Amino acid sequence: MNNMSNAVATVADAQIAPSYNNAPAPMYAGSVQQSALQTREQAEIQSMMVMAKQFPRDEMRAIENIKRACQRPTLAKKATYTYSKGGSDVSGPSIHLAKAILKCWGNALSGIRELEQRVNSQGQTESLVETFCLDLETNYKEIKQFSVPHVRNTRKGTYRIEDAREIYELVANMGARRERACILSVIQQDVVDIAVEECQKTLEQNFQVTDESIKAWLDAFAKLGVTKSQIEKRLQRRANAESMTPANLVNLQGIYNSIRDGMSTPAEWFEPEETTSAPANTSGNAKAAAALNANTKVQTQNTEAVDGNLI
Repeated sequence: MNNMSNAVATVADAQIAPSYNNAPAPMYAGSVQQSALQTREQAEIQSMMVMAKQFPRDEMRAIENIKRACQRPTLAKKATYTYSKGGSDVSGPSIHLAKAILKCWGNALSGIRELEQRVNSQGQTESLVETFCLDLETNYKEIKQFSVPHVRNTRKGTYRIEDAREIYELVANMGARRERACILSVIQQDVVDIAVEECQKTLEQNFQVTDESIKAWLDAFAKLGVTKSQIEKRLQRRANAESMTPANLVNLQGIYNSIRDGMSTPAEWFEPEETTSAPANTSGNAKAAAALNANTKVQTQNTEAVDGNLI
């Protein structure tokens, strides 16, 4: 029963709507099926609240569970992100760490749901999306609503997406950032700081600076369009085992997570490679010009000789 009290229901699909929300009703809200679904969800949440009151979380045990979770290298590698803002680097916990904290904290609920699809003032279809996080013990909740246009921005321009799978992935990607913000608003900041600090310790202990590990990072960034020289220029050192430190790899991990999760772009971190044109070879050009003039004179003399013979 105690395990049940610490269970966290994370709503990943966009079709589940918590009853405590005052947001606009989803499409087909008047249907019998939707009404039955809302009634069932209301009963489920009320049941969770009752269980949370009967079996409240042990905060000290929850913090120890969070620290143990952050000692896993697989979580620590995805725990933080970094992005550039105002000329300085800003880092914070990722959605992966936020969800891990919420699960260990217990008696909490978070998720993403799509309220409706509509046409905006620009004539584009968009999704009205909601993310939420609810502490079942205190009944404190954080809700964010936003719209997601069904378009994808690329270097070649913007194009509309109509495939249901692409729309789902777009909504899930955009919703993950807001869900992270909701979770971090519910969980106390000092608990989050403890988790981030533990992840940093895990990374420093488990990052091995070898030529193989550096090559793996170079290959990973190459898939994002970042070259070895760009990485070396940012780190101000050669990309080899003799020059790099575990802190450098931790820094690259945060940047990679940020780019992969769509929090930033490679251009925000790495300067574009300089394309220098080959310097003009003046001596070579002078020789080529002289040879061309000599050939021209020879051809002129030959032409004059031929003309003289014809006369």
